[in-house]
Amino acid sequence: MEFLILATAHFLALLSPGPDFFIIVQTSLKRTLKEAFVVCAGIATAHSIYLIIAVLGLESIKHMSWLMNILRYLGGLYLLYLGYMLLKAPKIDLLKKGEKNPLHVEDLKGEFAKGFLSAFLNPKNIIFYLSLFTALVSKTTPLYMRSLYALWMFSLVFFWDMGVSFMIGNKKVKEKLSSYVFRIEKVAGVVLGSFGLLLMFN
Repeated sequence: MEFLILATAHFLALLSPGPDFFIIVQTSLKRTLKEAFVVCAGIATAHSIYLIIAVLGLESIKHMSWLMNILRYLGGLYLLYLGYMLLKAPKIDLLKKGEKNPLHVEDLKGEFAKGFLSAFLNPKNIIFYLSLFTALVSKTTPLYMRSLYALWMFSLVFFWDMGVSFMIGNKKVKEKLSSYVFRIEKVAGVVLGSFGLLLMFN
């Protein structure tokens, strides 16, 4: 029962689109599926770090205001940067090879870092996982069971994001959305910028 409640709460939170979702959508539309999957891996890795902290019961981190503030401002600035890059991007032909992506980096390590930083610099992620484990997981639940809970959530984040990438990044969807990509990109830029401002000043 404990696992079902925990898994349901986590899944419902996953359904709510955040900064990671818009980065995945933009990468899936403008780059290859391989690159999009690498971004997903970066996001999932950042989540795994916070899951490990939650599993170990390090709730005190949540109360370190200086650390939360550093993450909040760095995360906000990073999202503002991504939003700015999308807003200033010129209109391009999605199906034409060789066109540049405003968020494209030169290697897979860079794509991984893009996804990782998006999730890691969002203090809401660590607060969410710590709150989830504190409120829904009994103190008597053994470490191996809590680790299995974390493994499930890590896997769900990774494969859910990959599913979104696969759905949006396949050729048929790209062809259908090709004429709307410019507007989608601008909306994503506004949304990411808004997330950044909210993160810094909320």
